[in-house]
Amino acid sequence: MLRILLPLLGLLLCSSIVHAEQMVTVKLLNYVGNTNEVTIKIEGDFFTLDQTLNIEEGVKYRLFLEKGNLYIKQKGQKKQKITGGLILVPKSYDTSHLIYINDRPYLGAMEFTIEDKQSIRPVNQLPLEDYLKGVVPFEVFSSWGMETLKAQTLAARTYAVSKLGQVIDDTVSYQAYGGFKWDKQTTQAVNETIGEVITHQNRLIETFYSASNGGMTESNQNVWGGKAMQYFPIKQDPYDPINPWGFSLHQIQIDYNQINFDDPNWWNSLEEKDSEIINSMKSWLNRNGYPGEIKILSIPKFEVEGPVLDSLRSVNGSISIHFMRQLLEGLILFEQVELKHVNLNRIRPMIGGTIFKSYLIDSLEQQNGKYTMKGRGYGHGVGMSQWGAHFMGQRGKTYEEIISFYYPGTTIKHISDRSIKIAQ
Repeated sequence: MLRILLPLLGLLLCSSIVHAEQMVTVKLLNYVGNTNEVTIKIEGDFFTLDQTLNIEEGVKYRLFLEKGNLYIKQKGQKKQKITGGLILVPKSYDTSHLIYINDRPYLGAMEFTIEDKQSIRPVNQLPLEDYLKGVVPFEVFSSWGMETLKAQTLAARTYAVSKLGQVIDDTVSYQAYGGFKWDKQTTQAVNETIGEVITHQNRLIETFYSASNGGMTESNQNVWGGKAMQYFPIKQDPYDPINPWGFSLHQIQIDYNQINFDDPNWWNSLEEKDSEIINSMKSWLNRNGYPGEIKILSIPKFEVEGPVLDSLRSVNGSISIHFMRQLLEGLILFEQVELKHVNLNRIRPMIGGTIFKSYLIDSLEQQNGKYTMKGRGYGHGVGMSQWGAHFMGQRGKTYEEIISFYYPGTTIKHISDRSIKIAQ
């Protein structure tokens, strides 16, 4: 069904501005979530493939699932069953034709499908450049300088072009996308670099970027394996603001010897000391074979082990967790999980990526019953540092210079250049 949108919407667009293959198809996961009900409203004239269905402009509708079937309902009216999904296509493509989903506006065509028999999944399709106008303000601060915004735009466009013909989503697994929530500054950055992409030996590059590299860039090989790309070298970054971070974690979260098992409410009365990290640990345990309600007793071991990489990032570590788990029948199990000498990418999700921000770790100490870790940067450190790009812009660097520094050896070309090889 998704492929129907391409020719339908393509007919509405001026071929001299955008070709059908330069359309982006994006699932809406981040804002909509997994839900069996959404509200929709249109602005402007739209048509559907169902001749029995009439969607009126300005009217809010409930779109919901009931017993595995999709229904639409206007307030005060009877519900109407929809078979084969719902597709809304604007009769003219412009910013006066909008589809609102839970009050957030989107341009282009929209298909509503049933996902996994339990969720409504909107799928948006729109031209590449307008998609980017909904991406860039959600990837960087729109108040940053124009040259930085242009550099981010080229990274976003290069990535999007590499995914043409695929269905992506609006999460950070691909690129953050907020629909028709455009910003004047980022829109200008898109318009002034229209069609420009980053290439290496006439191929689109992988435009990896992270918030901060902590003053040292990283090789793609160290993070994801595979062949080390020339445009992802390990080198010092004098522009990155370092962004130091740190966190503490108590070794004993709940003192087992202090638990009053005679209290009928003993389980509910137990509280761990570091709730944010502990909640992340519990979620990790639930996802990894330990369902049920969990209380963390202690973290007897938490270590980072050498050696470090050339980028000064740590690789391996160990952690052990002792916990109680309550099953549905009320049975309490005392269990432990231990990861010994494993890659830190298995431990970091336990702590949480917003707390354990990078593998550029300066220290991990255990004192007075607490672990304290300190480090630098935020993210994997491969490619462009967004904060570094910001400060390069503040120092008067152009977006071409920013791209050249973070993706050395690359060339900026226009997407229409026939020398570019785009794998599909």
